[in-house]
Amino acid sequence: MKQETLRELFMEQLQDLYDAELQLVKALPKMAEAAASNDLAKTIESHLAETETQASRLEEIFEDLSVTAKAKTCKAMRGLIEEGEEALKESEGDLRDLAIIAAAQRVEHYEISAYGTARTLAERLGMEDAAELLRQTEDEEEQADSNLTDVAEAIYDSSEETDDAENVEVEEAEEAETVSPTASRSKKK
Repeated sequence: MKQETLRELFMEQLQDLYDAELQLVKALPKMAEAAASNDLAKTIESHLAETETQASRLEEIFEDLSVTAKAKTCKAMRGLIEEGEEALKESEGDLRDLAIIAAAQRVEHYEISAYGTARTLAERLGMEDAAELLRQTEDEEEQADSNLTDVAEAIYDSSEETDDAENVEVEEAEEAETVSPTASRSKKK
């Protein structure tokens, strides 16, 4: 395969990733604001700071290649963000938070894949500095995905505890109703 063609593909991947990160910088604050869970909001806000750093890393790679940082519209990210905006319309509370997490994890999985591809291209082109920067971002995306899973599991656990407590209350109320008529009858005798 021609190095020139491979380099062009690499540049297209960088431009696509750059646009994806710029889109996320705009979208993540809305998701954090809509989150009911403080843990989810903090996780998203933390990833926003990482996302800004990731965009800067891409700018560094462009600069190292003596190319102007330029974004090429990332249609995939646009679609993922649109799906994320639908999640914001879910009913409030845990259900909305879980929908936000689902949308955010789809974004993370896309980014993990895209950064892995770009890293591999950089390695094939002998661009070790670029490959290392892309690997750092890929690792951060994997960690963000893991953090979102942790938040989701905490929400599920909390929701189960609430459901269990509500079931106990219902059972106690039913038992009280069952005991109460008998108690009333015995008092009448």
